[in-house]
Amino acid sequence: MLDVTYEAVDDLPPGRLADIGEERGRVLVRLDRTAPLAEVVRKLNIELDGLLRSSHWFQLWEDEIVSRDTPGRPLSVQYLLERRIPFASYMEERKGLVSVYVDPALDTAGFAASINPALRNFLDGGCWFQLYAGEIIDNSPESNKV
Repeated sequence: MLDVTYEAVDDLPPGRLADIGEERGRVLVRLDRTAPLAEVVRKLNIELDGLLRSSHWFQLWEDEIVSRDTPGRPLSVQYLLERRIPFASYMEERKGLVSVYVDPALDTAGFAASINPALRNFLDGGCWFQLYAGEIIDNSPESNKV
């Protein structure tokens, strides 16, 4: 099962506005709670681009699997400071592109809180998967192995 979680924290090193950690089926995005949202969003665009370049995430779009290497439409995520829903984050998906619209009225902690339910709903669509150590992880419930 995939889990992507955003947290607003106070313990990032000075100057580090965002830290993205990836494990099997899990991505943890830690954001500097005290940093202005516009700076955090700018840094997230850079950090997430790096994650997608260095890991193996895929989107199922109709009958095509889209990756970072898909010609003409490489997989990417962009954060935009633009209100679509007041005091919330909204995600829009197209082939190879996820746009995350963040209400500029939010602070960084508010963004972290608002993006988590949007992400759960997004991942419940079942169109994303991670290739981790040769294993395909999707949003299906994990089986209990004994």
